[in-house]
Amino acid sequence: MDYTTLKSLKPSRFEDAAAGYQTVSDMASQAKDNLENRIAIKMQGALEGDAAQEAVKQLRMLAKNFHYTQIECGVVSTALNALASELRTAKNKLDNAIEDAQSENFTVESDGSVTYPAAGDKVDGKTPEGGTVTGSAHGKASNKAIDPAGQATDTADALERQAENTHPNPNYGRAVAYADRIAEAVYEATEADNEWAPKLRRLKADDDLVVSKYDWADAQKDTRSVRDSAKDYLGNIKSPPKDGSPQENAKWWKSLSEQEKADYAAIHPARLGNIDGIPSDIRDEANRTVLAEKRSEYQIRLSQIPDEPTKFKNLGPNTTVYTQEWLDWRHKYEADKKYLQTSLHGMNKIQERIDKTGQEDLPRAYILGFSAKDDGRAIIANGNPDTADHTAVYVPGTTASLGKIDGDINRMTELWRAAEPMADGEVSTITWLGYDAPDGIAKDAPFSHYANDGAPAFNKFIDGLNTTHSGPGSHITAIGHSYGTTLIGSAARQGDVDMGDVIFAGSPGVQVGHADQLDAPKGHVWNEGADDDFVPAIGRLGHGHREFHADTGFDWTVPNDRNFGANQMSVDTSGHSGYWDKDSQSLKNQAKVVTENYDGVQREKY
Repeated sequence: MDYTTLKSLKPSRFEDAAAGYQTVSDMASQAKDNLENRIAIKMQGALEGDAAQEAVKQLRMLAKNFHYTQIECGVVSTALNALASELRTAKNKLDNAIEDAQSENFTVESDGSVTYPAAGDKVDGKTPEGGTVTGSAHGKASNKAIDPAGQATDTADALERQAENTHPNPNYGRAVAYADRIAEAVYEATEADNEWAPKLRRLKADDDLVVSKYDWADAQKDTRSVRDSAKDYLGNIKSPPKDGSPQENAKWWKSLSEQEKADYAAIHPARLGNIDGIPSDIRDEANRTVLAEKRSEYQIRLSQIPDEPTKFKNLGPNTTVYTQEWLDWRHKYEADKKYLQTSLHGMNKIQERIDKTGQEDLPRAYILGFSAKDDGRAIIANGNPDTADHTAVYVPGTTASLGKIDGDINRMTELWRAAEPMADGEVSTITWLGYDAPDGIAKDAPFSHYANDGAPAFNKFIDGLNTTHSGPGSHITAIGHSYGTTLIGSAARQGDVDMGDVIFAGSPGVQVGHADQLDAPKGHVWNEGADDDFVPAIGRLGHGHREFHADTGFDWTVPNDRNFGANQMSVDTSGHSGYWDKDSQSLKNQAKVVTENYDGVQREKY
């Protein structure tokens, strides 16, 4: 970029273009929501048959196109705003330099050089003549010498200052300073142009109507590229408070302008989607983007793993050995392939739940948290908890992970179906896999640190639900299964958890010896324990509350025990995992607690 171009440049044009792209992004988002959450829902609820299902499938494919358009246009908008910001800074420096030069009757020429008038003490009877100087971008690597030790030296600058000080015309030094300021402004504008021009050219989609996994991977790459280059611009957007409470996070979000919100959501979806205190629809939008991009990334990575070679070779009669090719493949690829397949299974199940919206009146799904790292994290809601009158938050137990999330999602889907007809108002049921659950029953589940480490995140999530609720508040029921009950017990022991009711199912113990020691209203702790569920018995040796009595010795107490003080609900299911069986009394009892229909709860009779 040269002086003339920068002088005539109007950064507002880039900002206008950014606003146009943001408008397209917003329109695409609205179109996507209309297709997924209105039209497709009504079609699935009113129409049946293969033709209807194919029509819904086509609508979802169209919605995917709008989603991709929304994401890419949002990234382009942020990129243009970042470019405009850098160019405006350079343009302001140029304008200020020109204004200052002209105030001293210096002339800025068409090439950016500066002409200064004659001035100074006469030499041989003549006033030192004026002249024209061309500036250089001081401090830039191209204008510095490098000494043998690798340290930058200001040799050129020093020589220039010496010339300024010895020049007979005092205007010379000031002219050089103005010319340098102009050159620096042009240099900075040129650097911005060189940085952003190729990036903006790459921000384009294939000319087809199919959004493939490669398109989503490209979108993820584009976001990362813009985020890296727009650090200065994005740095002007106030960051969320470090380790902020949901209330502080909500205050931060409300303090941002609409443009700042759009930029932050476009560039930091993974961060935004996991911040408690942010409205559920905002978190869901961010996490859907992360899910689509991460799912595509893992699909591509999986496709790049070579096929498993022949495993065995025969050396003779009754002699078989592993092939070296297979041993090498196993060492290099087997663990990664299993991880990718397992993670993709979980991501696919989350997408399936999203696509089931409208089937049998199932409400919209909200992704309130998502990460594919390690065992993964996922927080999936049926219905919007920000508007719900009754909200259930379910914590799964040992072996819970992203790869196994489908069973936990299905449990809360069944609970929503059971609770919604008996509720006075809206219901939201949430699967909360927001912690690192024990991987194994024998080697991990006996330890409490999984619960203790995850409890603060659970407390913060519950606090966030109360913070973002649009009304006077929702009646929140915490539901734990197996080791999940231990986490809820730890959360209630560690902090102030605003829960209306607590339900334990198949509990191995909750770190306290009586229901009154939990942070729940008196009489609002409930328990289900099937006769053939072995976990509570085993739990007495692990998470059960241990207390020594002089006459009876140690007393190991779990929620199944009468002296724990929980409301013991009747159970008609068997085993450790049947508490959410469809149409069971076990499930209906939970639904009645969730909807505050306490009189209808069937209790155990002693």
